[in-house]
Amino acid sequence: MKKAAYFLFLTALLSGCLPEGGTGEGAAVQTGKGDEPSVTARKVPGMVAEATNVIKVLCPEPIYSRISADFAAKFPRQHLTRGKLDDEVARRALDLYLGSLDYDHTYFLASDIEEFGKQVSTFDDKLRAGDIVIAYEIFETFKKRVRDRFQYVKKALDKGFIFSKEESYGWKRRDAPWPANKAEQDELWRKKIKNEFLGRKIALEFTPRDDKEAEEDDSLLLDPMEWVLQRYTQYLGVLEDHDAVWVFEKYMRAFAQAYDPHSDYMSPNAVEDFDIEMKLSLTGIGAALKAEDGAAKIVRIIPGGPAERDGRLKRDDKIIGVGQGDDELVDTRHWPLYKAVRIIRGPKGSEVVLVIMPASGGATTKIRLTRDEVKLEDQAATSRTQTIKGPNGKDLKFGVVSLPAFYADLRGKSRGATDYRSASRDVEKILNNMKKENISGLVLDLRNNGGGSLLEAIDMAGLFIDYGPVVQVKERGITTLSDDDPRVVYGGPMIVLVNRLSASASEILAGALKDYGRAVVVGDSQTHGKGTVQSVVRLHRLHKKFGSLRVTTASFYRVAGGSTQRKGVASDIVIPSAFDTMEVSEEYLPYALPWSRTLPVRFRRVGDLDMLIKKLITNSETRRTDDPRFAARNELLKRLTAVQKAKEISLNLKQRRVRATEERELRELQEQDAVTGDGEEKSDGDLILQESLKILADMISINLGSQQNAAASE
Repeated sequence: MKKAAYFLFLTALLSGCLPEGGTGEGAAVQTGKGDEPSVTARKVPGMVAEATNVIKVLCPEPIYSRISADFAAKFPRQHLTRGKLDDEVARRALDLYLGSLDYDHTYFLASDIEEFGKQVSTFDDKLRAGDIVIAYEIFETFKKRVRDRFQYVKKALDKGFIFSKEESYGWKRRDAPWPANKAEQDELWRKKIKNEFLGRKIALEFTPRDDKEAEEDDSLLLDPMEWVLQRYTQYLGVLEDHDAVWVFEKYMRAFAQAYDPHSDYMSPNAVEDFDIEMKLSLTGIGAALKAEDGAAKIVRIIPGGPAERDGRLKRDDKIIGVGQGDDELVDTRHWPLYKAVRIIRGPKGSEVVLVIMPASGGATTKIRLTRDEVKLEDQAATSRTQTIKGPNGKDLKFGVVSLPAFYADLRGKSRGATDYRSASRDVEKILNNMKKENISGLVLDLRNNGGGSLLEAIDMAGLFIDYGPVVQVKERGITTLSDDDPRVVYGGPMIVLVNRLSASASEILAGALKDYGRAVVVGDSQTHGKGTVQSVVRLHRLHKKFGSLRVTTASFYRVAGGSTQRKGVASDIVIPSAFDTMEVSEEYLPYALPWSRTLPVRFRRVGDLDMLIKKLITNSETRRTDDPRFAARNELLKRLTAVQKAKEISLNLKQRRVRATEERELRELQEQDAVTGDGEEKSDGDLILQESLKILADMISINLGSQQNAAASE
């Protein structure tokens, strides 16, 4: 055995990660003593059962040593900053890894953190040597603490709570110190569980019972004690179900994100998921799943997929076994969800057999389905038209295009397929259809759009300008990416609707259209502030099992020279949403890169909207001031802001009821006036979109008035 390999073997052996039986997920530890939970795989006829009454002690797979060493060698060279893998990066990585396990600092004890901190200066050196045993030692400590807290939760619920006391819970704990000792932790958890119990009690009091919804989700009927206990039972079960690759990915992700929050390590499974997300299709059964009670639970049947066509698989059914065609069935209970999903997916035309535990009760059943391509339309561009009355009383028909992501079937495009799917292609078809309907203006809704393909953002901008630079990309030098297609698919009045969750490619598009004077940006005070570009690079040229790096390789700048990093794109007309009261943008992410700027590039503005925007702001503010729905909404946002700033929440029942009553009244005020002032029924309750359409009508009216005045003066 080579010296390095022997060192790793010895380290793993001493840590308990090479028990009798070999490597991988570790020893099968018998349980059942005291109050310790057990992981049990029940036997189902016709299935291969797993070992019973065991808790897995996870250990790194042998290949992880090679992967981590390759990561340490390649990632720093690939990253935009070219920063060294050193003790500071290791300190950041430990901070992120601990936070990913124990976000609100309630499970680990201060002594645990101190012990990990003693070793942190060796983490970077060990990563280079391919030694990641520490990741599993930390995770096993975490599981031990979670099991202990699970027992405390049961005792606290049995003991009950007094809700007349004047006390509060400090719920903002991301930067709080870890409990100094067991007694301090118990007191913290007494308040934590009391807060969750009280929150559930208030929710049941203030939420009208909907028997139809309750039939679909029986968790809606759980009393506070059952609800809290179920939460922690499920959490512990999911935690015990995690496997070695889950820990490995989380640890490697911590090192990647120690450089910036958007870099990542992607396992082969994660790469597959990324491809699915980008091309909006997969081959499988057509069902959305989540982990619950050690099984894969059906939460949604995707329209048009094999499951919907077959009709037997229902929402809330649980998949507990999977077989491939006529092969032997495999028990999938207590598998990580991603692992179960992988064997449910498969080639188009192949057969999969599912063992189902029906939500309606009764005996388990087997369902045989033929896999097929399933289109994931939730992320695709959608559109509608809406007619509203303009300031002059005339009807105006507007188009609304909602784009949740900048997607593209990159593999189909690279193969030269003529029918590959992409966001810009879909939007171009929509715009051509809208032009046939003679729309007078357009709202492009980019709210909640987290980005996607950079090239799609450029192609999308090209639909609205004739040609010219769209974005500057800085890597080792600066490259300007341009729209070279002189066609303008839509050249009329336009609003881009954004919020704090509009990021990356959304910001490139919104920033370019704003800089060109092509559109008015409406929404939150600014967009998310992600001004960086990520590339997916295979970690090993020949071995796919090594996975890939999602690494920040460049930053982008608007054509006017400013970056969107941290600052985002500022709205011309601010109509804040709830996200504007929350810490959800780039500036709040750990280790986000700083803002910077570069020289502007030459481009031809379509028009100067500054004077128009001033008039639009005045009209919009007057309209919103006179609208009781916006008054109620603004009051609600003020209260949300106060809640976000408050570090503690009352645990007194009377005070919580008062607060809940106030919030309910505010929501009811916001939902009132379901009919507009002229008696026209509202199409929906999206006040920001409705106001955007009125701003669009103002744009047309003001421009028309300017043209008439100019003609009269001639």
